[in-house]
Amino acid sequence: MTSKQLERPRTLTPEVAPTGKKSRRWRRVGIVVAVLAIVLTGARLALPSFVRDYVNRTLDQNQQYDGLIGDVSLHLWRGAYSIDDIRLVKTTGSVPVPFFSAERLDLAIDTRALLEGRFVGRIVMQAPELNFVDADDQSGTQTGAGGPWLLILRDLFPFEINATEIHEGKVHFRAFQRDPPVDVYLSSLEGSIENLTNIHDDVTPMFSTVSAKGLAMDHARFEYEMKLDPFSYRPTFQIALRLLGLDVTKTNDLARAYGKFDFEHGWFDLVVELNVREGVMEGYVKPLFRDLSVFDLDKDAHRNVLLTFWEALVGVASELFKNQPRDQVATVIPMRGYLEAPNADLLTAVANILRNAFVRAYLPSLQGTASEINGMRFEPGSITDPRTTK
Repeated sequence: MTSKQLERPRTLTPEVAPTGKKSRRWRRVGIVVAVLAIVLTGARLALPSFVRDYVNRTLDQNQQYDGLIGDVSLHLWRGAYSIDDIRLVKTTGSVPVPFFSAERLDLAIDTRALLEGRFVGRIVMQAPELNFVDADDQSGTQTGAGGPWLLILRDLFPFEINATEIHEGKVHFRAFQRDPPVDVYLSSLEGSIENLTNIHDDVTPMFSTVSAKGLAMDHARFEYEMKLDPFSYRPTFQIALRLLGLDVTKTNDLARAYGKFDFEHGWFDLVVELNVREGVMEGYVKPLFRDLSVFDLDKDAHRNVLLTFWEALVGVASELFKNQPRDQVATVIPMRGYLEAPNADLLTAVANILRNAFVRAYLPSLQGTASEINGMRFEPGSITDPRTTK
């Protein structure tokens, strides 16, 4: 046997030993990875239950309202989670509808704000509904006043909320104890609140914007714009609101309950502009009635005598102060004073009724108290009968 043949086993031994060490090392790595995967999977499965319990505790901060929610879904890839079937129900008294409900709430990191280098949150509400309820006693009334709603929103998400979107929203005003029960509402609301944390570092006094569009009583067009300073110590904001083409007969339950009359036919427009700085308000409310009829002798003669007389009086007044070419009763009511106790200039309102009737008819357009300052300008409204237009 040659010397080369005797050396061959010594060359094989060092090659086999490292291979065994490598395989053992990879087995350890595989075990560690598997354990981590099991732990992370378990944590991921348990996390929705933990989040659901946390959301329930957060919603129960108000002693007057209980929070009820459905499923909670996590979307870790975009830093978000969703809450299904959320409801805030008043626990004191007997109110048959929740104060707030929504099919879905999505709370996520605002990706648009990330481009500005800011970590802030964005809320998207699907089919939210607010119910304000009036009643003779406090137990049946529901306004949401005094609830720590902003605190609850902050606690629901670890980052500051910078924006909110609303899709297919509703707002109801109800009075169940009236005869007949009252329900007037806005529906199909699409709205947004933007730049609450001023991520763009705007230097203008009012940098946050609120906008909404929808329908009143499922047919009349509703538009709303608002600019505000969310950091102001006293309320500082500007509002422009317009409602066009509301069939007044759709509000007869409201008119009977609070005005003791009803409408035979007619259309209603409303324009509101308010400019509030440090809690001091200036603006106006402009209501307009077109093609209005309140009293019908054949239909109302058999009703209560006092109610019939009152309806006849309202009907005569509307006829006397009507702008004949436009078939319209309208006025402008100036609003001034502190926001907590505003003063309506009634003498000027009466004078404006006469001006609309005998000088020049008002139109359902903005006059500029708030709109000219920040460019909140809607398109001019039509004064034609909505029954003849789309």
